[in-house]
Amino acid sequence: MEHRERHCPDPSPRCLVPLPEGYKIPVLWPKSRDMIWYDNVPHPKLVEYKKDQRWVIKKGEYFYFPGGGTQFRNGVNFYINSIEKTLPGIEWGKKTRAILDVGCGVASFGGALLGRNIITMSLAPKDEHEAQIQFALERGIPAVLSVIGTRRLPFPDNSFDMIHCARCRVHWNADGSILIRQVFSSIFHYKFIVLVIKFPNCSYSSSDGNHLLDSSDKVVLPFFPHWRSYFPKASVVFLLIVKPPLCDVSNRPNSSWYVPLDSCLVALQDDAPKWPSAWPERLTDKPPRLPSEPDGEEMYKADTRHWSALVSEVYLGGLGINWSSVRNVMDMNAGYGGFAAALISLPIWVMNVVPVPVQEPDALPVIYDRGLIGIYHDWCESFNTYPRTYDLLHASSLFGNLTKRCDVIEVAAEIDRILRPGGYLVVQDSTEVLTEVSPILRSLHWSVNVYQDQFLVGKKDFWRPT
Repeated sequence: MEHRERHCPDPSPRCLVPLPEGYKIPVLWPKSRDMIWYDNVPHPKLVEYKKDQRWVIKKGEYFYFPGGGTQFRNGVNFYINSIEKTLPGIEWGKKTRAILDVGCGVASFGGALLGRNIITMSLAPKDEHEAQIQFALERGIPAVLSVIGTRRLPFPDNSFDMIHCARCRVHWNADGSILIRQVFSSIFHYKFIVLVIKFPNCSYSSSDGNHLLDSSDKVVLPFFPHWRSYFPKASVVFLLIVKPPLCDVSNRPNSSWYVPLDSCLVALQDDAPKWPSAWPERLTDKPPRLPSEPDGEEMYKADTRHWSALVSEVYLGGLGINWSSVRNVMDMNAGYGGFAAALISLPIWVMNVVPVPVQEPDALPVIYDRGLIGIYHDWCESFNTYPRTYDLLHASSLFGNLTKRCDVIEVAAEIDRILRPGGYLVVQDSTEVLTEVSPILRSLHWSVNVYQDQFLVGKKDFWRPT
C-alpha cells in the first residue's frame, strides 16, 4: 500500500482547484447524512460497483445512502446492535466513545454511531472505490484519507476505544503481522477490535501462502499467539489483547508523522486506569495522559475555561458566522482541544490538528483522552482530505510560527482547497499576522473582516480564476 500513502509535490502547489460543474451549497446536516448533491461529488462508480450492497444509490440530482455496506446485510443499525448484544461491555456512547474505522467505505458505520454519542475516525485510501472519503465528508461524517501501509498512522499510541474493520482488505498477517500490531498500538488501554473477515466456504491467506483465517467454527491465528477470540454467529471476530510484545519507548518518537511501522506495542503505565471516565464526564475530567508538571492540571483547566468563555462570548455571536451552515470544523492548532470542547453542544464535529513538529508536551493524547478526535499534520504540506470538505477552519496562534517555515501563499492555497464555498476561516493572531493574511485572502475574492483587532474572519466565495 506504499503507493497509496502520502506523496507530496515539492514545491507545494499554489494553484486553485476548480469547482465541478453544477456545484451547489451542500445539503445541511442532519439531512446530509442520508443524501447529498450528485454534482458536488460526481463519482457514480460506486453506485454500480456496490449496487448489491446498497452503499450508495443515485436518484435524480442526489446520491442517497440507505445504510447498506459489504457487511451490513440487514442494515447498519442492526449490525451495530448485534455487536453490542455480543459484547455488552462496549457500552456505546459511554465507555466506547472514539472509534477508528479502517476501510470505512462511505462511512455509514461512523454516521450511524453519531446518534449514539460516538465519534468515529473513518479511514480509507483513495483507491478504485473512488472518492469514498469525499462522500463521507460531504455527508458531514468525520473521515480522513489514509492507509495502513509502510508508515504508522498519524495518531498517538493508545488512543481509540475501539478499532473496526468490516472486510477492509488489509493483509493483517503480512510481514510478521506488523499491520495488526500497528492497529493495536492505536487502541486506548487495549480495549476492543472488531474484525469482520469470516465468510462461508472460504479462507484468508497471505501472499506467501501462510494460513491466516478460515471459515470453520474456530478462527486460527497462528501468526499472533497472544489473542483471545469471541465468535458470534453474525460472522464478526472480536479480538482482545492479552500479552503483546512491547516497544522500547526510549527510542520511540512522540509523533507518528512519517514514522515507519514497527512491530511492537506501547506498554501502559502500571498506574493507568483500565478505562477512562465514561462519556460525557471524560470531556471535562482530568485526562489520564495530562503532563505531570506541577502546574499542568491548572494550565489545562485554565485553557478549558478560556475557550469556553471565548466561544460563548465571541465566536458564537460576535464574528458574523452563520453556525447553522457549519458542520465539518477543523482546528488547525488545537492545543488541548478546548475549542472543540466548547462547541460540543452544537451539531458539529471538530478535527483537532496538532501541528508538526510537535511542541512538548504533545497535546494529541490528551485530546483523545477527552473523547475527541484529532491528527498530526505539518501545515507546510497538504492535508489528507479532498477539496471542499470543511465548513470552517480555525487557526489560533498558528501563522506566526508557521510563516518561519512555510510560504504563507502556499498555506492559503491549501486552506482555499479544503474549504467549501461559503465556508469560513477564523484566524486569531497578532495584528502583524492579520495584516499579512488579509490581502492574500482578498486576492482570492474572499470577504474579510477583522474584529477586536485579533480575530480575522474570511469567507470563501464561488469565485474561480478564468
